[in-house]
Amino acid sequence: MANISTAGVDPTKMGVGRAIAVLTSGGDAQGMNAAVRATVRVGLYTGAKVFFVHEGGTVIGSARCKDFQTREGRLKAASNLVKLGVTNLCVIGGDGSLTGANIFRTEWSDLLKDLISKGKITKEEAKTSSHLNIVGMVGSIDNDFCGTDMTIGTDSALHRIIEVVDSITTTAQSHQRAFILEVMGRHCGYLALVTALACGADWVFIPEMPPDDGWEDHLCRRLTETRKAGSRLNVIIVAEGAINKAGKPITCDQLKDLVTKRLGYDTRATILGHVQRGGTPSAFDRVLGSRMGVEAVMALLEATPETPACVVSLSGNQAVRLPLMECVQVTKDVTVAMNEGRFDDAVKLRGRSFENNWNTYKLLAHVRPPETKSNINVAILNVGAPCAGMNAAVRAAVRIGIIQGHNMLAVHDGFEGLALEKIEPITWNIVGEWTGKGGSELGTKRVLPGKYMEEISLNIAKYNIHALVIIGGFEAFSGALEMVQGRGKYEELCIPMVIIPATVSNNLPGSDFSIGADTALNTITSTCDRIKQSAAGTKRRVFIIETMGGYCGYLATMAGLSAGADAAYIYEEKFGIRDLERNVEHLTEKMKTTVKRGLILRNENCSSNYTTDFIFNLYSEEGKGVFDCRKNVLGHMQQGGTPTPFDRNFATKMGAKAVLWLTEKLKECYRHGRIFANTPDSACVLGMRKRGLVLQPLAELKEETDFEHRIPKNQWWLKLRPIMKILAKYKISLDTSEHTLMEHVISKKPPVHMTLTK
Repeated sequence: MANISTAGVDPTKMGVGRAIAVLTSGGDAQGMNAAVRATVRVGLYTGAKVFFVHEGGTVIGSARCKDFQTREGRLKAASNLVKLGVTNLCVIGGDGSLTGANIFRTEWSDLLKDLISKGKITKEEAKTSSHLNIVGMVGSIDNDFCGTDMTIGTDSALHRIIEVVDSITTTAQSHQRAFILEVMGRHCGYLALVTALACGADWVFIPEMPPDDGWEDHLCRRLTETRKAGSRLNVIIVAEGAINKAGKPITCDQLKDLVTKRLGYDTRATILGHVQRGGTPSAFDRVLGSRMGVEAVMALLEATPETPACVVSLSGNQAVRLPLMECVQVTKDVTVAMNEGRFDDAVKLRGRSFENNWNTYKLLAHVRPPETKSNINVAILNVGAPCAGMNAAVRAAVRIGIIQGHNMLAVHDGFEGLALEKIEPITWNIVGEWTGKGGSELGTKRVLPGKYMEEISLNIAKYNIHALVIIGGFEAFSGALEMVQGRGKYEELCIPMVIIPATVSNNLPGSDFSIGADTALNTITSTCDRIKQSAAGTKRRVFIIETMGGYCGYLATMAGLSAGADAAYIYEEKFGIRDLERNVEHLTEKMKTTVKRGLILRNENCSSNYTTDFIFNLYSEEGKGVFDCRKNVLGHMQQGGTPTPFDRNFATKMGAKAVLWLTEKLKECYRHGRIFANTPDSACVLGMRKRGLVLQPLAELKEETDFEHRIPKNQWWLKLRPIMKILAKYKISLDTSEHTLMEHVISKKPPVHMTLTK
């Protein structure tokens, strides 16, 4: 991101005199509607005229248009746009749709000349529409477009798949079955790969990386070993485009025959098909679609005739703009690499996110621990409130530790358990089925270590603990700081420590996301959907909903964005009676139109005086005769449930990275036959920061923290709040001082490594 001065630019006037058309093309994907909604509403906010191109499921219809593939069809399309004065086109679709749109753009001048010569348009009309700007957003459940970490619809498809996997694994365990599941992905194995990570599958087949020759023997050996080790089920995930090294398809039926004949297992095969495309979009896809829609409008309005067609995409947690044809070229390069048998290149070309997933899967798929032990003891504990995804992080950490040759120890009940000797070995099989379990299997408490420091240091010595993995929320962060401060008095505390953020509140410094927050956000969003649905067919109604989060407004803000709220009150953005009054008036005016439902979210600690009851009473009183009110305090349901695919995958990668980092740190800290670690960078938070996983010393992050309110001093998501207000039709000022500059795709593929920020 670069700061560009836009002094004097009024964002509500940026689009005056301009026209934008938005179309969806190709296969439908969940979340496209959120992108359409954002494009239209932000376009209108800037003063532009906005047009739908119908049939172009989305609400405006999505189609693969044969006419558009011919020059005659493109001539018709050009004529239609010129007549409407449209020179800005937002295309939401896959690589085929975006490539077609770019051909349309490059031909634009010639198409206009043809239309003039045929008398279809005048020279004046051609002059006012002399160039066409195109911005693409990728809507595809396969996540098969290079240049973006996630395409719109992918996360929702994973939700459908994981729902099925969870249902299947329950029945499979009852009967000791092997299950083979085919997921979509003709040319891209992303869905299969992430599903395998998210459910702890025994094997995954993807087109980018076919198995080595003789894989049949290897597969059967692995299934046998996991059964002997006590597992009651086997899961094999297959991408529909899976192939062997010779390019021949690997199918569900082929695998079923292999497992049944060789091993005699009761085996079932399930092909998911179009179930993966259906259902409501996940919170991630709604927020992604909304963010991409805003960025697309800004890209169109800032474009010049010289600006190449661009695609708005996601890198880590950042919106970026990339040249469309570079992305299309790299996507084609993947196919070429696969056809030529350059499978390592194919994985690299897919991008950093895909490569990280593949590397993590390869590590965890290694069932046999090494012959030689490291004699290192690594202890794992959960601290704070339980949240979905904690168990997946523990599972990955335990298994990676065992693969590294370490002895892994489970500490029950957090720091208190460390003081009270609730410590025992934890093995490969114990954590086998933990990926999809909510809550905390180790048990967790909010108790800080301060008063137990003597006992903790004695137990670290007694159990010969060389390193700690602390998974949890703000108490994990505060507790680890207390442990570091105790190093001066207790030498036993001079061991490497890593904190993995896991809390629904998403309030830890050092990470844009915490494990558990995505699951909580989806719970809130689906509850809001149901609550809004309950008002369908009734009179006008406004719902006041209280969310968790302590003093952190992340859940309220993101749920507001994904559920289409009219307002979200949070501690970080101060509000008073005038703001409440404006919000009520705004909603009252909306309710006098065709709108029948309103949604107001309130973070639990946003204000000690403007309570949920106060806001409910205020809206009820002011809405008399126009709408009535209902309130709902969501409470602890936000902490429960099975983890979402995002949280399972994120937790798995975090658990793996944490132990790999500790292994390297232990080598650095080994002196004269023992471990001694007292430097600031020997106690770190592992977090997602903008574009990747980084490790930051606790001492540095201490300066970035508001300890009284248990939140970071700076929070990235606050910049998304204006989007929510614009989408709710408020006339507010959007900060356009931060622009996303055009980048290049190839430069997005640096060597994969972890960074330690200084």
